[in-house]
Amino acid sequence: MRQVLLMRGINVGASNRISMPSLRERLTEAGFGEVRTHLQSGNVVVSSELSPDELAAECRRHISEGFGMDIDVLARTAEELAEVVRQDPLAAVAVDPKCYQVSFCSAEPDEELLQRLTDLAAPSELLVAVGREIYGWYPDGAGRSRLAAELSGRRMAVTATTRNWRTVTALLEMARE
Repeated sequence: MRQVLLMRGINVGASNRISMPSLRERLTEAGFGEVRTHLQSGNVVVSSELSPDELAAECRRHISEGFGMDIDVLARTAEELAEVVRQDPLAAVAVDPKCYQVSFCSAEPDEELLQRLTDLAAPSELLVAVGREIYGWYPDGAGRSRLAAELSGRRMAVTATTRNWRTVTALLEMARE
């Protein structure tokens, strides 16, 4: 089964530096099949019969053992990622994939968290939660957005990692190959 691993905080700034060839080698040695990486920020497509939660836990363990880092890892099956793209609740307005992001969460965010996030949104920004994913549209750029900063921070009630729309669709293409 093809699955996508989404690692939180890999190669962002000076910390948590892992070379993608080393990561591919480590995961291949761990027994995962067809290991491919996308970009330098902890996006990996693998074949595994483990459940997504088991796969994420195993990947986290192998990163800890191989690189000495405690990295949050989320996994989605190719089918789950296809559903994220199919739903695309902001397709009518999110015209620039660099300003459109999906935050993948470890669990469905509760109403209190969603209200806190909504309160942070600038008037031009949009936020839609569907299951374990939070779609965010930042037409003025995510770099200055308080909402985007909160979604990528550690104060969330769930573990989350964010990818822009271009990366989401590229990962889906890789998972389907």
